[in-house]
Amino acid sequence: MDNACNFFNSINKKNEFVDKNLYNISPLNLAYLGDAIFEVLVRDKVLKDSKTSVNKLNSKAKSFVNAKAQCEMYYKIINFLSEEEYSIMKRGRNTKSISKAKNATIVEYRHATGLEALFGYLFLKGDNERINFIFEKCIINDEENNDEKK
Repeated sequence: MDNACNFFNSINKKNEFVDKNLYNISPLNLAYLGDAIFEVLVRDKVLKDSKTSVNKLNSKAKSFVNAKAQCEMYYKIINFLSEEEYSIMKRGRNTKSISKAKNATIVEYRHATGLEALFGYLFLKGDNERINFIFEKCIINDEENNDEKK
């Protein structure tokens, strides 16, 4: 995750949102950004863990970056969140979206949106250490489950 965090640090130095009230940003906008942040973290993790073909790397990444998996992660991290972080995650979850989930229930999709909103919020806040901590909590058991599925 060090490569991803170094990348995030370089972007955050130019970030105009860091000193503003992030609570005013739409939860869907936070989720839009958080989706990209989460994807970079997953790809960084998958690439470090396996030196294999791009197709296999993509398959492994997809096992983490999908609404069902992210819904499970939502519940895994709740006990590790501050009140502020939990509030952002709930706002993301409760926001109605025009988009529909392709391979997930609406409940799973909304929880995934909440998780992504949290990652977007933490990124804009410039809290890369917290992003790392929460990401590790998200994937700790999933890694073991994904290894068993091979």
